[in-house]
Amino acid sequence: MINNFLKVSDYGILGFLGVAFAFLATSLLLGTGMNKLPRDHGREFAHDGGLSAGKPRGAGFVFILVFVLAALLFGNVDREILIYLILTVAAMMTGYLDDCAKVSWGELRKGLLDLVIAIMTAVTMVNFNGSDVTIELTGQVLTLSPVVYIILAVILVWGSINVTNCADGVDGLSGTLAIITLSTIYMIMNRRETAPEFSYLILLFIACILGYLWFNATPSRLLMGDAGSRAMGLFIAIAIMKTGSPFLYLLVAFMLMVDGGIGLVKVSLLRFFKIKILTKVRTPLHDHVRKNLGWSNAQTVFKFAIIQIAISAAVVWLVAM
Repeated sequence: MINNFLKVSDYGILGFLGVAFAFLATSLLLGTGMNKLPRDHGREFAHDGGLSAGKPRGAGFVFILVFVLAALLFGNVDREILIYLILTVAAMMTGYLDDCAKVSWGELRKGLLDLVIAIMTAVTMVNFNGSDVTIELTGQVLTLSPVVYIILAVILVWGSINVTNCADGVDGLSGTLAIITLSTIYMIMNRRETAPEFSYLILLFIACILGYLWFNATPSRLLMGDAGSRAMGLFIAIAIMKTGSPFLYLLVAFMLMVDGGIGLVKVSLLRFFKIKILTKVRTPLHDHVRKNLGWSNAQTVFKFAIIQIAISAAVVWLVAM
């Protein structure tokens, strides 16, 4: 790691170089190599899903590897962070191999792989950080049983991976919402002066997403695929748990959770309990607002982003009190 050989006064320059490297490397590699990525087959049941057919997908393979490289070169990577980087690559690879497959792996196979990654993440989090949880509204600190914390953390990680994946269906949407969410978490960490090593990784991750969004803005030239969305969901879950207030996920990732989560809840209730809800609402929610309300792709991204920014601003104020 480069920063092991630099003085403290050089950290600002090193940090700047790391963020610049993450953005420029992602942009350069995607711009020159996107045609080597697998091609999207379109989505049969999604609104305008056929428009994505033929576009390069799996860009997450590139920007996640750039993120890991930037973290190793410019970050202060200890054992805990190294494990998170390995798990992020694992989440990316499960998605990328599915992106490359001619026939989708299926929900069960991907769900089980997500579960394994979620368990490993939860155990690592408890091992290095304990099982204290801060309730932000009251300021109360709860010391949970490690087993209880691991169970809740597994639910959070698995849910975050899957709602982020489901929210990836409109040019620029999931990447934009992920940046807003991660920026909010970064501000929370800075306010509390907690996990400075990890908070810098958030900036590197944001820079990589920005490099991807350069090519994914409407009309997109390439797609992140499951390789990107699953790794993003995992990283967001890790980041919010590192703040010590994991329940803040419900607010800082509100639009990701609502957009992708409604469909998961709807399908799960129907499949396992034969309960029908929201029968007139298309899911994910971004399909509903485009098909039923007539929103354009740009309107969908901007309006979802506006809602999340408003909520995130309130959360930052809450943490500052």
